Amino acid sequence: MISSYTANLAAFLTMGKMETPIKGVEDLAKQTKIKYGALDGGSTSTFFKHSNYSTYKRMWAAMSEARPSVFTSSNDEGVERVIKGKRQYAFLMESTTIEYKMERMCEIDKIGGLIDNKGYGIAMPRNSQYRTLINNAILKLGEKGTLGILKKRWWQENGGGLCKKDETETSSSTTELGLESVGGVFVVLMCGCATSFLIAICEFLWNIRKVAVREKVTPWEALVAELKFAVNIFAVTKPVKIVKSRDSSASSMEGGLGRAASTARSIVGSFLRLDMLDKFDKDHNTSNRNNDRKIN
Repeated sequence: MISSYTANLAAFLTMGKMETPIKGVEDLAKQTKIKYGALDGGSTSTFFKHSNYSTYKRMWAAMSEARPSVFTSSNDEGVERVIKGKRQYAFLMESTTIEYKMERMCEIDKIGGLIDNKGYGIAMPRNSQYRTLINNAILKLGEKGTLGILKKRWWQENGGGLCKKDETETSSSTTELGLESVGGVFVVLMCGCATSFLIAICEFLWNIRKVAVREKVTPWEALVAELKFAVNIFAVTKPVKIVKSRDSSASSMEGGLGRAASTARSIVGSFLRLDMLDKFDKDHNTSNRNNDRKIN
């Protein structure tokens, strides 16, 4: 049983290490089980299409050749496809949009960091007199934290904040074991404890039988004596011989009978001595009277 459990546990750990979770775009590009796509004609698909990086070029080729198509006509369609795909489809889109959706839809999650970093700007005419003023105002809002407050208000507070994400991430090199994976250990432990308990009881009863035969007492008296010795934590040595209650009572009875017999013998002896004294007195008086007659 232990060997079988050890083999199953080793197989589980091996399979857990083989099924490497997706932690970034590199892991997504190395596998073929999970399909991935983007918004058709959007900035994300355009980035992959014109990228010179080998990984991104390979991903674009996989997305272009995939059938059915992995491209969507809107971001909402891509999110819906992720939910219905049951971890078999990943949708690539802008991080700000992903964060906005994640605050309202608990079924989706963001994996990995940023693929590319591009900022948003306000389009203005060339050499506009307001350009410098607006740039300075945006920088001041960022330094004061006003932009962060506004993002929290519109992303999390106004309809968001429905999903609480756990910020602690487990290590990718370890596999979490559930109770069903280690439950066999407790089953084996309980069976071993029960078996050892039964064996201990059988051995204890067999020892009581041997003690009863050796000491010539009843099994119940042997059981009581053994239990008293086991419960007495201050006992260091075990008594050599069990004191039998019936022997002590018989001895006391015999002692009482002996004392009664001695008393009876003493009383009888006293009576005999009294009888002998009376007879001696009678004989003495008779002889005295005879002597008196002779003298007369």
